Amino acid sequence: MNFAAILAGGHGTRMGATDKPKQFQLLGERPILVHTLEKFALMDEFERVLLLCPVEWVEASRDLLKMHLPAQSEKIVVLAGGATRSGTVQNAIAWIEENYETDENTVIVTHDSVRPFVTYRIIKDNLEALANYDACDTVIPASDTIVVSEGGTEIDSIPLRSTMFQGQTPQSFRLLALKEVYEQLSGDEEAQLTDACKAFVLRGRPVALVNGEPFNIKITYPVDLRIAHALLGQYE
Repeated sequence: MNFAAILAGGHGTRMGATDKPKQFQLLGERPILVHTLEKFALMDEFERVLLLCPVEWVEASRDLLKMHLPAQSEKIVVLAGGATRSGTVQNAIAWIEENYETDENTVIVTHDSVRPFVTYRIIKDNLEALANYDACDTVIPASDTIVVSEGGTEIDSIPLRSTMFQGQTPQSFRLLALKEVYEQLSGDEEAQLTDACKAFVLRGRPVALVNGEPFNIKITYPVDLRIAHALLGQYE
C-alpha cells in the first residue's frame, strides 16, 4: 500500500507577518495546500493522503477540504504535525501503523504542502524508484556554483558543480525502513535533520535520485508566492 504524507506543520515565519501560515494563503482562488493535496488525492496509487498541519489548524483544514475538495475529502486524513519536520513524519508513520497492517512493501511519500507544482510524473517516478531502493529523493542539478563556508565569513571550499544537486520533494520511503533509521538516530543526529533522506545518509544507506522540475518550487518567501501566481496558469 502507498500513503502520501503532506507536510504542513510549519508556521511560515519567513513569509513575513500574515494572519495565517503560508500553506493556507491563497494561490489563485484556493489555498496553496489544496492545490498540493489535489495532486495526490486524485491518484489511485494512494490508499490515503495524510495532511499534517499545526494542531490549531486541524479543524479549519477539514473545513477547507470539504469546501474545495469535496469528492476527495474522505480519502484525506487531517492530523496534527509534530514540533519538528521529523516529528511530523513520525506522526504520519504512527497513524498508518495504528490503522493499517504494514509490511516491507508499505510506502510513504512525503511532500511539502507548499510545493503545489509537483507533477504526476515526479510522484510516479518516486514510487517506481522504491522497487529497487528503500528511499529516494527528488532533485534537480544545481544551476549556481555552491560555496561552502563553515564560519559564514570566508570560503572554505567550492565543490564541483556537476556533482551538486538541489533537493526538492517528494521524498519517498519504504515505511518500515524509514521507521528503522529514525529509531537508530542519536539525539544529536536527529537535531541535524533537515529532511528524512538525511537519516538514511547518516546511517550509510543508499538513497536514489529522482529527477524533479525547476518549477517544482517551494513557496517560502513573499517573492515565491508572486512567482507561483505567475506559474499557476502554465503548470496547473
